[in-house]
Amino acid sequence: MFAAVATREVTMDQETLRLLIRQKIQNGRLPHDSITRVWSSPSDGETCDACDTILSKEQLLMEGTTLAPGRRPFQFHVRCFQIWDHERRAA
Repeated sequence: MFAAVATREVTMDQETLRLLIRQKIQNGRLPHDSITRVWSSPSDGETCDACDTILSKEQLLMEGTTLAPGRRPFQFHVRCFQIWDHERRAA
């Protein structure tokens, strides 16, 4: 289920990640609607809301907010953000 990559980070294979994100969209853990504001910054060890793994300090963090009141910003790896965006549009 996990494969080591050159940067020594551990990542899920593409299809497993896609299925996990799709499931989180369906059960409401990830938004189905678009994120109204998106920004990126270097990671400070945050946990990705899509794959539940920690972003290394060498990775770029994608953060975004929705119109839902009281929700903290969603945090993603760049790759997870791209997959989430594709899956939510396809749903």
